[in-house]
Amino acid sequence: MKRFPVGKYGRQQLSFFPAPYRAPLRSFAVLVFAWKDDKVVVCDISRRGWSVPSGRVELGETSLEAARREAFEEAGLQVSELNYMGCYQVRDRKETRWVDAFSGLVESMTPIQPGGESRAVRLVTMTELAEIYHLWNDLTKIVFEYSRESLNLPVE
Repeated sequence: MKRFPVGKYGRQQLSFFPAPYRAPLRSFAVLVFAWKDDKVVVCDISRRGWSVPSGRVELGETSLEAARREAFEEAGLQVSELNYMGCYQVRDRKETRWVDAFSGLVESMTPIQPGGESRAVRLVTMTELAEIYHLWNDLTKIVFEYSRESLNLPVE
């Protein structure tokens, strides 16, 4: 099994658990790693910067439904072969929360709506990603590589 290092986001500790592992509690948010050939979709989000489409799971919504919705809302994406690839455990001193991660292939891209969360959307290579991603570290790099592997795409 692939080993994933522990990451940090401010005071939070991030751990990634690959599929088939499932979070013991309902995930509060989702991440979508959407690939087109050797490039992944990232969005420029206010107060965060460049990141994959992501967001909260709404009441009555499954993580998969949230992933499809967030991909469309933040990046104008329709994603095919959208598969659960694992989950992040996000811990601080007070609580532990879970984020489900999905990988898929870009089926279509439409322009993002003005006034939405995203200021821009780009397709970037892994090399470009390392230069612009809002939280780039060893864990992030390995999870991006794993998202390609989970789709049977070659890793750069």
